[in-house]
Amino acid sequence: MAISIVAPTILTSNPTEYKEIIQKYHPFTKRAHIDISDGTLSPNTTISETACWWPKGWQVDIHMMTANPAAHVENLIKLHPNLVIFHAEAKDDLLPIFETLKQNGMKVGVAIVKSVYPPSIKAVLEAADHAMIFSGNMGEYGGEADFLLLEKVPIIKEIHNGIEIGWDGGINMDTLRTIVHGDVTVLNVGSAIAKAADPQKAYNDLMAETEKEDPI
Repeated sequence: MAISIVAPTILTSNPTEYKEIIQKYHPFTKRAHIDISDGTLSPNTTISETACWWPKGWQVDIHMMTANPAAHVENLIKLHPNLVIFHAEAKDDLLPIFETLKQNGMKVGVAIVKSVYPPSIKAVLEAADHAMIFSGNMGEYGGEADFLLLEKVPIIKEIHNGIEIGWDGGINMDTLRTIVHGDVTVLNVGSAIAKAADPQKAYNDLMAETEKEDPI
């Protein structure tokens, strides 16, 4: 079983709260997942990519909840995260966007919601570095983990065997191990860390859970 990593999710529309979350997570994580929504795929809007920043040394994944990713490419190149994840249901052609971001030294990924059948986006998966199974509520914390979505993982890997698999939605101490044993290696965790009394302890407990070999 591959080693999995917990990436705390940052979701806010308030720049002051964004700074507070960064400062809270900085002592214990090196990889983070930032949700950005412009209101075109999600009813909610968040802080924009132009207002994002993070500590030196962080590996940051940007989850772009937008129907028009082409409009954000220039800003993303300036921001230069580790990975940018777009939605398969976006209106723009993702392939030229992927190529542009790759040429500028970034990895690219695709978020796959419940209604998307992986073979229907075969070319996108072949070009992607990362596929994120999305079991959450767009633009909100507190989604539920739908384990049936794990059935998409082997289908995705049949299309692109070397792709990194992530999961977003409903990860907590009760669900994490099942998801990990579904061959998911990037665990984007929102409320289980953000709403914990001690976020660092919650993170450490989740990381320890990824190392247990027996599935639930």
